[in-house]
Amino acid sequence: MLLTLTSSTAPARDLGYLLRKHPDRLQEFGVPFGKAYVFYPQADDDCCTAAVLLDVDPVGLVRGRAGAAESGGPIDAYVNDRPYAASSFLSVAIARVLGTALGGRCDRPELANRELDLSATISPVRESDDDLARRLFEPLGYEVGLRALDVPETARAGTFGSVTIHAQVTLKQLLTHLYVLIPVIDGDKHYWVGDEEVEKLMRFGESWLPSHPERELITRRYLKRAPGLARAAVARLDMLEAPSGEGSPAKAGVAREDALERPLRLQERRLTAVAEVLRADGVGSVVDIGCGEGDLLVEIARDANLTRLVGVDVSMRELERANARLARALMTGSLRDRIELFQSSALYYDRRLTGIDAATLLEVVEHIDAARLPSLERVIFGETRPRLVVVTTPNSDYNVRFPRLLSGAMRHPDHRFEWTRAQFAEWTGTIAQHYGYAATIAPIGDVDNAVGAPTQMAVFRCV
Repeated sequence: MLLTLTSSTAPARDLGYLLRKHPDRLQEFGVPFGKAYVFYPQADDDCCTAAVLLDVDPVGLVRGRAGAAESGGPIDAYVNDRPYAASSFLSVAIARVLGTALGGRCDRPELANRELDLSATISPVRESDDDLARRLFEPLGYEVGLRALDVPETARAGTFGSVTIHAQVTLKQLLTHLYVLIPVIDGDKHYWVGDEEVEKLMRFGESWLPSHPERELITRRYLKRAPGLARAAVARLDMLEAPSGEGSPAKAGVAREDALERPLRLQERRLTAVAEVLRADGVGSVVDIGCGEGDLLVEIARDANLTRLVGVDVSMRELERANARLARALMTGSLRDRIELFQSSALYYDRRLTGIDAATLLEVVEHIDAARLPSLERVIFGETRPRLVVVTTPNSDYNVRFPRLLSGAMRHPDHRFEWTRAQFAEWTGTIAQHYGYAATIAPIGDVDNAVGAPTQMAVFRCV
C-alpha cells in the first residue's frame, strides 16, 4: 500500500525537513507487520513528493498466532487483501515512521505551524461506499478526488481505487486526519481495540471530530468490533460537540472567516453590542455559552455590577486559553473571583447554571446541525431559562459583499447553515412564541441598504 504526500508551497523541499526524512535518500524502517520505505519521487523547490510504501508480510501476520485462521479457514488467513489495501496498518506506519510530523514537532516551529498547499494520495483503497471518502474529508475542508484502479475482474474480490485529498493545511493536520480516517475508510482494525484506542481517537480527533457531521460513523468504524467502546466514545463526542467557541474549529476555516470579517471589525462590534445589552438590562450574572478564548468575558469583566460571570465550553484547551487571558487582564482580585470557567455543552442541561440572569451565544447556533437545534433551544430557553438571552449569527444576505467568498459559500466550513434576515426573523419569532419571550432583532456592523448588516443579533427577554 502506498501513501504519497505532496507540497506545492515553495520551497517545497522543506517537506523533507518537516518529515525528518532526507529527500535524496531511500530509507527503510521495520514495523511489526513488515517493512516501510520512505522515498521521494520528486524533490524540487516548487513541488516535492514523499512516498511511504508499506510492504506487509502476510505470512508473518498469522504465523504462530492462535486463532489466526478461525474465520474462513487457513486459506483466508493467508490469502486476503490485507497486505495491499490501505488499512490500520498504514496508520500504524504513519505513527511509527512519521511520528514527529504527526505530533507537530519540528526544530523550526514557524515551519511546523505554517499552512502549506498539501495533497495526499492513498492507494489502493477498498471502496465499500463510493461517497465515503468525500463524506469523511470534505467537511474538513479538503478537495477530494477518486480514481478507480484497473484490476482484472478475475483477480479482484472487491472494488479498489485511490483517494486524493488537497487543502491548505499544516502537515500535522493532514497527518492527523489521515491517521484517524484511513482505518475508517477500510472499516476494519487489524489489532486489538481497547480503551487505548478510544483515547487515541479522542486525542487525534479533539480539534475536529466533535463537530464532524459523520462523527458517529467515524467512531463506529474506527472502533470496529468494540460496540460498547464506540457507544461510550460517541457519548463523549456529543458532550464535546463544538459550535464556534464551544470547540476548536479547523484552523484554516477560522483563518478564512477572520480574513473576511477583520476589515469590518465584526468581532469587536459584536462584543461591544452584546456588552451594551447586558449593561442596559442590569443583569447581575451572565453565562457565555461557547466562550472560546474568553473574548466576551474579558470585555465585560471590569463591570462591577456583574456579581457572577461564567464561561462554558466543551473544549478544555479553549478554557485553558480563556483562563490565561483572564489572568493577564488588569482587574482586582475580587473582580477575578467572580469568574467561573467549566466544561459544558449547549445541548445538555447543566444545573450549575440554574438561576443565571443572562445567557449569550455569540456565533454559536450556525455550527449546530439543524436536526439538533431543538435540543439547544429546549436547554437554553426551556430548562435554563435566563431572563435575557442574546444570540448573534451571520447574515447570509450580506455574503455577496465579501469579494473573496465564492457564490453560495459560507463564511466558515464548519457552518451547518447561515440564515438570511427573513429566516433569522422567523426562527426568532418561533422561539419567542413557544418559550414565552419577547424578542427584538438588531444589526451589527454597517448596514447595507440592499443586504443589511453583516451580523444579526436577537435579544430575548422573558415575559
